Amino acid sequence: MPEGHTVHRLAHAFRELFGGHQLSVTSPQGRFAAGAALLDGHVLTVTEAHGKQLFLGFSPDGASADGAPSSGASDGEPSGGASVDGDHGPVRWLRIHLGLYGSWTFAGDESFSAPHAIGAPRRRVSEEETALAPDPGNGVAVGQWSPPEPRGAVRVRLLGDHGVADLTGPTACEVVTEEEKAAVHARLGPDPLRPDGDAEVFVDGVRARRRAVGELLMDQAVIAGVGNIYRAEALYRARVHPLRLGRDVPAARLRRMWADLAELMADGVATGRIVTTRPEDRRDEEDRWYVYHRSGTPCLVCGTRVAESLMQGRRLFWCPRCQRAPRPA
Repeated sequence: MPEGHTVHRLAHAFRELFGGHQLSVTSPQGRFAAGAALLDGHVLTVTEAHGKQLFLGFSPDGASADGAPSSGASDGEPSGGASVDGDHGPVRWLRIHLGLYGSWTFAGDESFSAPHAIGAPRRRVSEEETALAPDPGNGVAVGQWSPPEPRGAVRVRLLGDHGVADLTGPTACEVVTEEEKAAVHARLGPDPLRPDGDAEVFVDGVRARRRAVGELLMDQAVIAGVGNIYRAEALYRARVHPLRLGRDVPAARLRRMWADLAELMADGVATGRIVTTRPEDRRDEEDRWYVYHRSGTPCLVCGTRVAESLMQGRRLFWCPRCQRAPRPA
């Protein structure tokens, strides 16, 4: 399952690669043909991420939310470019949730690049977004470009003058209205990467529940965008045992955890990699994480063997010494 920073990187990428461009929207696989027909020939005017949800806003005439021509609106603004004024007609939103198996593949000519968002384009964006090699079969030739044939079961293809983006295997891919989009936002908790992310909503949401904080960090209704890696690492860095009840975690510690997640996830957006260890705790480049996927190995700080168990079907990692178990009630 992608972590939230990946989806924010995608929002940046679509804004930089396709923002303000009229796009051909098709469904080579056929399963999204009706939805693609609603967007085909429209202009991508807004890109937005909230947790693990990606929203691409299309307008029939390329107007932004205030009715002015757009060159690609911003990612993560609270309003999300809600609608288009006057005669411009409503923005239609393409909502994507990658789920476990979804990914985007980009290809294009030499002008098709977005270094701020994902480095070189034409790469697959999936769970961790570590460095991935360009696709050698992407059909790119210097001075001449034509879109490659779809590879695999491509649910939706977005094609512009200089590049193409193919989506395969998503959990959700649908065209939604502004009201339907608002309902999705209402179901989600605050996102540390969004300007409207509210730390106090997160703190209150955790402390109001008699559930393990390790469960709550993975609950997208409590905090949006945190996945298994950020869950394990944020708890370790806060020295909080994953089985501690949310109501028992001090508010001040939760505020620090929110700020820490915001910083770590912002770094993930910038680099495309999840690195949570502090420089002084790294012995080599492999020491990217304190406890995630390190069960049975020595804790980088105290040397105790990292523990592992299952929580709600997901692997859970912690250090028994650095993260003391809660006392029995």
